[in-house]
Amino acid sequence: MNGKGPEGTGGSSALPASPLEWKFSQVFGERTAGEEVQEVDIISAIEFNKSGDHLATGDRGGRVVLFERTDVRNHGNRRELERQDYPISRHPEFRYKTEFQSHEPEFDYLKSLEIEEKINKIRWCQTSNSALFLLSTNDKTIKYWKVQEKKVKRIATLNMDTSETGGPSLRLPVVTGQETNLVARCRRVYAHAHDYHINSVSNNSDGETFISADDLRINLWNLEISNQSFNIVDVKPANMEDLTEVITCAEFHPHHCNMLAYSSSKGSIRLIDLRQSALCDNHSKLFEEHEAPGSRSFFTEIIASISDIKFAKDGRHILSRDYMTLKLWDLNMDSGPVATFQVHEYLRPKLCDLYENDSIFDKFECCLSGDGLRVATGSYSNLFRIFGCTPANTEATTLEASKNPMRRQVPNPTRPARALSSLTRAVRRSSETPGVDANGNSYDFTTKLLHLAWHPSENSIACAAANSLYMYYA
Repeated sequence: MNGKGPEGTGGSSALPASPLEWKFSQVFGERTAGEEVQEVDIISAIEFNKSGDHLATGDRGGRVVLFERTDVRNHGNRRELERQDYPISRHPEFRYKTEFQSHEPEFDYLKSLEIEEKINKIRWCQTSNSALFLLSTNDKTIKYWKVQEKKVKRIATLNMDTSETGGPSLRLPVVTGQETNLVARCRRVYAHAHDYHINSVSNNSDGETFISADDLRINLWNLEISNQSFNIVDVKPANMEDLTEVITCAEFHPHHCNMLAYSSSKGSIRLIDLRQSALCDNHSKLFEEHEAPGSRSFFTEIIASISDIKFAKDGRHILSRDYMTLKLWDLNMDSGPVATFQVHEYLRPKLCDLYENDSIFDKFECCLSGDGLRVATGSYSNLFRIFGCTPANTEATTLEASKNPMRRQVPNPTRPARALSSLTRAVRRSSETPGVDANGNSYDFTTKLLHLAWHPSENSIACAAANSLYMYYA
């Protein structure tokens, strides 16, 4: 998104309109046919670190699993350095690195409330001295972890020996070699700061602070101080009966440490500047799409709730996901989204059924490619969708989280002309036929792909289907 396209989304005009060819790369934890998945093994968070050389997943059992890249080039070779100016297609490979128990189930006796160990979010922090640092959180408690290699010495012989006289004599122990083990240590615990479930954690670009958000408040923390935080956003009304919306997600700006954005259950995104006020009661900008006259229904506000927001790497755009759509916003234009992508429009006639079985409250995540040219999000039947977000790219690809990602590919319908709205400049796209896949089978709403992450510098995606981690590259 470095350039400025005619629709405000940016990108290179030379980008081909044809979609990328996505290929299966790896799978971890794949289940066999008929195998039941344990609830504690279901993946609930995915995150690449800034370099893309490490990947972390969290599950509902409170475990964090780390993977590391194994096909990294040797940057010391001059020829390889010269080749970095050209795109190189290579097969990304990761391997299991280590895992640790981040959270345990707890019980709040004062409120008679059980606190699940499920990992809600994982965020990588700055690396130091070859050690890895990350934040993980469940509903109530955030933890700061350090993972590093420790060398363990082994003693080959004991320090006791029997001499010819029959009496023991002391001798120095003999050490024969070393083993390197990965050790995860919890350095800080940030607790007792949220009355409601934590839905977001975001690191600041200054490397020193981070925010955590629940339904009504956003707190600012210093990584080195765990016993206090500063409340910067509080939307709790004096009378809870007057509550009309809640905070659903919060994210720091990738470059400006004084700016952050948070979304609400009413489908709006507020940009705030910490330089204006210590308590950010007022926002700098408000991003929301106005309803078309006569389009409101019982489900309008429910499906408008934003479940995830992500800043683009350039810091100028924000991607948001509500139940039905992806929206791309330009920070310089608050009149409406610059692009809107229909994720599963076929569900609109089924909203009543989805409300009754609570599926309408599923929280799908979204992600952007490092170059800002594509966006992705999940759907039902373990499907995920990739859209091109530049005027020259009409890509809308549907993939399945399996070893054969193209088998559930749905032919795209004829696209309407891409006319710009004078109010929202929105581009609407659809990538599926209503209700059925290419083979005529109905979609399975019990299997859903909620969590996925895009590699920060390559066209590589990691996504979670139940307890399995699938990886793809283009």
